[in-house]
Amino acid sequence: MPPHRATSAAPAPAGALVSVLLPLPLAGAYDYRVPEGLAPVPGSFVTVPLGSREVTGVVWGDGEGDVAAAKLKDVIAVREAPPLPEATRTFVAWVADYTLSPPGSVLRMAMSVPAALDPPKPVVVYGKGPVPADLRLTPARARVLAFLDDGPPLGAVDLAHEAGVGTSVVKGLAAAGALVAHPRAPPPPVPPPDPARPGPTLSKAQALAADDLCAKARAGGFSVTLLDGVTGAGKTEVYFEAVAAALAAGRQALVLLPEIALTPQLLGRFEARFGAPPAAWHSDLGQATRRATWRAVAEGTVRVVVGARSALFLPYPELGLIVVDEEHESAFKQEEGVIYHARDMAIVRARQGDIPAVLVSATPALETVNNVARERFGEVHLPARHGVAQPPDVAAIDLRREAPPRGGFLAPPLRAAMAETLEARAQTLLFLNRRGYAPLTLCRTCGHRLACPHCTAWLVEHRLRGRLMCHHCGYMAPLPRVCPECGAEGSLVACGPGVERVAEEVLALVPDVRLGVMTSDTVHGPEAAGALLRQVADGEIDVLIGTQMIAKGHHFPDLTLVGVVDADLGLAGGDLRATERTYQLLHQVAGRAGRAERPGRVLLQTYQPEHRVMQALVSGDRAAFLEAEAQARREGAWPPFGRLAALIVSGPDVRAVEDVAAALGRSAPAGAGVAVLGPAPAPLALLRGRHRRRLLLKTDRRVAPQPLLRAWLARVQVPAAVRVAVDVDPYSFV
Repeated sequence: MPPHRATSAAPAPAGALVSVLLPLPLAGAYDYRVPEGLAPVPGSFVTVPLGSREVTGVVWGDGEGDVAAAKLKDVIAVREAPPLPEATRTFVAWVADYTLSPPGSVLRMAMSVPAALDPPKPVVVYGKGPVPADLRLTPARARVLAFLDDGPPLGAVDLAHEAGVGTSVVKGLAAAGALVAHPRAPPPPVPPPDPARPGPTLSKAQALAADDLCAKARAGGFSVTLLDGVTGAGKTEVYFEAVAAALAAGRQALVLLPEIALTPQLLGRFEARFGAPPAAWHSDLGQATRRATWRAVAEGTVRVVVGARSALFLPYPELGLIVVDEEHESAFKQEEGVIYHARDMAIVRARQGDIPAVLVSATPALETVNNVARERFGEVHLPARHGVAQPPDVAAIDLRREAPPRGGFLAPPLRAAMAETLEARAQTLLFLNRRGYAPLTLCRTCGHRLACPHCTAWLVEHRLRGRLMCHHCGYMAPLPRVCPECGAEGSLVACGPGVERVAEEVLALVPDVRLGVMTSDTVHGPEAAGALLRQVADGEIDVLIGTQMIAKGHHFPDLTLVGVVDADLGLAGGDLRATERTYQLLHQVAGRAGRAERPGRVLLQTYQPEHRVMQALVSGDRAAFLEAEAQARREGAWPPFGRLAALIVSGPDVRAVEDVAAALGRSAPAGAGVAVLGPAPAPLALLRGRHRRRLLLKTDRRVAPQPLLRAWLARVQVPAAVRVAVDVDPYSFV
């Protein structure tokens, strides 16, 4: 049956047919018969036979009845877990339909922790029982019994700690009958937040924005509101008020973040506001935490989740608010498996749950700005920084006129500004969105460039690791002593800067500087990120160097100088959003400067000071930049004024890939408001050992691409060794 078919919520009686969707890339749901003793409802997690194995899926509704009775199999068991909520099931079906993904593949994201379908094991606590007359009462045993005279029952570890004894003493007393074991349900992974706990005093603009969002959170009903505020305006405190309103109304809340590196700082701010941390959800969590959190969300005992894009698919039974922080971030786009944009899907989830969504950004995406202009979204605005902080002064350093010294990458004005900042005992942030030591290694003798054998990409030198690395597939190799092409010894040289090379230059300039480097190579997981950010906040680091991990959301009161080493880096290439992304990224990193009493300044090293991105950043005229960007897109009918969908054909055999791509090109849809570009080699024509070709479907806003894509794909037979991935609303064009 179609996975979106509406059915009754009543339990299915014995002998009835139910449709079960399995978390597998299958064409649809399968019919099963309900045996005596089971009564699943839509959303029930059930174990069913599939071939020679048993699989757990979800009852999607009534069976179709188009399978012969002799071939029907019975449901084996109903799992002891809350049913998957109707809003989640509808959302799964919608995402599958929109992205052209098998519905089971989307369901798998909602069933990401299979172990959570089993009830958690009870926690055993010990209370005082009748003390046997013949019990040998040692001093240690006496302390345990004395504690329990007045204290509550506790687990063995906690009881031993309180009494100052080993756990063997507690277990010995239990074995002797002096302690009675009581099974208890395990506590939730986080305590409940207190929505009535007073928050900080808000400014007038903050209070007006908070009133708008709180009214929507209390009333319910679908709405989308852009919380647009300059960096440092206190947007987080405003949407915390909306979270408090949702909690007070008895609903759950979800806050989506683009990067898990932002999680520690936000968790701390949340705990300070609500007296308890929210539940975190991201890929770095251990299995035990994921199991407990998934289950507690499904049972409604976790009231607030802060997480990455996958948190959108958790089974919330009472979701009342979705906040998408840094909504403009491209990290919200999942590029593999089920390809979707979490910001857009969050809006869909809010619509289907009939709840408000809040999009938060200092540099909102052009799509969002356009939706506000069309009055599809509401808007609240914070025009100034909170408190006494003022926007930083932004200036461009023209590298054509003020070039760095030979062998260096920091121009004289930036070097001087850094020295002044260190003298004033303030902090500097140097930003370069390029990991490693150097992006390219070449031979001075023959010009050979060291490339990845599995990807169309140069190998990046990581000098701290002593390795060359491909940032696309993870391939690593030691730096060779001789050129692999011409055999020349000592001829390989590093070209261009990465953050490691900038750090080397800073240490050469100021040997005793306290330096921190923040990239995905040096900071592994949110705990490590939190530790480094605390060092910066506590003034233990003078100069912080990093990639985009440091660009967003962080608050460093003593950071007064931001230097962008290569402001032009994101402008190259054929990405239609390259200009917008570069503006957003540089605006965000500039916003780290001068967020407290001390004024801030930003220096942009560029070869293109006349570029509209640099001009907008220096002038602070965001509106003019967005209007120019919108006009360029409007003239070409590019998103948000047109629609795109990409087909990415890939496989290990280049000839087979080209044959499929050519067949797709020959059978491409045509008509008014429809155009197909390609097939053409992808910019990364070889990725992880797979050859790649791309086709791009471009349509008018009034033409839905999904029906065209379905008919198009049905016309071409694709061999098993070739994969055709569909990316509706692509953000990446590599």
